[in-house]
Amino acid sequence: MAAVDIPKQYKAAVYDRPGILSTRVKTLDMPDPGAGEMLRERRTHSGVCHSDLGIMENSWAALPYPTQQGQVGGHEGVGTIVKMGPATGHTAVKVGDRVGIKWIAGTCGSCLPCLEGADAQCQKGKISGYYTPGTFQQYVLSQADYVSPIPEKLTSEDAAPMLCAGVTSYAALRRSQARSGQWVVISGAGGGLGHIAVQLASRGMAMRVIGIDAGSKEQLVRDCGAEHFIDMTKHNDQSISEEVVKTTDGLGASAVIVCTASNKAYAQSIDMLRFGGTLMCVGMPSGQPEPIGNAFPAKMVFKGITIASTAVGNRKDAIEVLDFAARGVVKTVSRLEKMEKLTDVFRDMKEGKLNGRVVIDLQ
Repeated sequence: MAAVDIPKQYKAAVYDRPGILSTRVKTLDMPDPGAGEMLRERRTHSGVCHSDLGIMENSWAALPYPTQQGQVGGHEGVGTIVKMGPATGHTAVKVGDRVGIKWIAGTCGSCLPCLEGADAQCQKGKISGYYTPGTFQQYVLSQADYVSPIPEKLTSEDAAPMLCAGVTSYAALRRSQARSGQWVVISGAGGGLGHIAVQLASRGMAMRVIGIDAGSKEQLVRDCGAEHFIDMTKHNDQSISEEVVKTTDGLGASAVIVCTASNKAYAQSIDMLRFGGTLMCVGMPSGQPEPIGNAFPAKMVFKGITIASTAVGNRKDAIEVLDFAARGVVKTVSRLEKMEKLTDVFRDMKEGKLNGRVVIDLQ
C-alpha cells in the first residue's frame, strides 16, 4: 500500500471542564506509535455512549479518580490504520485495514481475568476515554493486537455503536442464560444500548422481548422486534412488574437486562423475574452507589434468582456482534452529527431526548 500522508496536527473533542456538561474542539499535535503494541488510526466515526456522559460529568462516584481536564472521550471508534509502530509484525492487522476501538482499549493478556476471557476486569486494562485518549478525535494511538477488524460489508457509521452498545448488550444476553423462545425484558429498550439489545434478542437469538421505556419510544422498540411494549410512565413499581408477569402467562421473564442508568429500574426488575431468572446489570446509575432495592435474600432464595453483570464483552463477543451487524440481523438506529455538536448531543442524552444512538462524523 502507498505511503499515507499524515498531518502534523489534527482535531479532537475534549472535556474542557470535567464535572459539568461541556466539550471543546481543539487542535492536537500528532503522536507517534510506540514500540510493541501501538498503532495510529485515522478515525472516521465514533459513537456516543451514556458512559461518556458519566465520565465527563464525574457523576460515577465508583470511579477511582476524577476525569482530568483535556481528556479526549469516546470508546466506539472506527477508522483506518495509517501507521504501525515497531514490533507489531505479530498482529493480525496492517496499514490500510479498517478497525475499531472499544471501551477496553488494551489489556495485558496475562492476568487471571484476561486468561479467562474477562477483558473488562483486566488488572492492567486501559479504558478508552478515561485516562487513555478516546475516540472523539481524528487520529488515536491504540494497542495493535486488541483492535477489532471491521467486516467489509459494514459501514463505519453502523459499525461504531457495535463496539460498545452492541458488544455489551450481546454479552449481557448471552450471560443471562435465557434461551430461544423464552421471555426477556429489556429495560431502557429505546436507548442506544437497549434498541440494539432488542434486535439481538428477537432477531439474533429468537427470544421473546418485552421492551420498557417512555411511550415516545414505543414505535422504535416495536420496530426493533419487541413483541410487547410497556410505557414506564403509566405504571408504578408494582403495576409495571405485574404487567410483565401477566404478559408472560403468570410466570415472569427468564431475564431482565437493565440497559438504563436507573436505580429504580433495577429495583423494579426483581419482581419481573420467573423462578430461576436472571437480572443482568448493565446500566450504571450516576451519583453515589446504591444497593439494588427489593433484592431481599428470602425472595432471592425462594425464587432461585441470580444477579449477574457485564461491563462489556470480550474480543470474541465483538467479532460475533460485528458479524450480526454485517449480515443485517441488527442495525443501529442512529443520527449523524459533527464533532462540534458533541455538547448538544450530550445535552439531549441527559434530557432523555435521544432515540437510538448518535454517531459523530470525524472526517
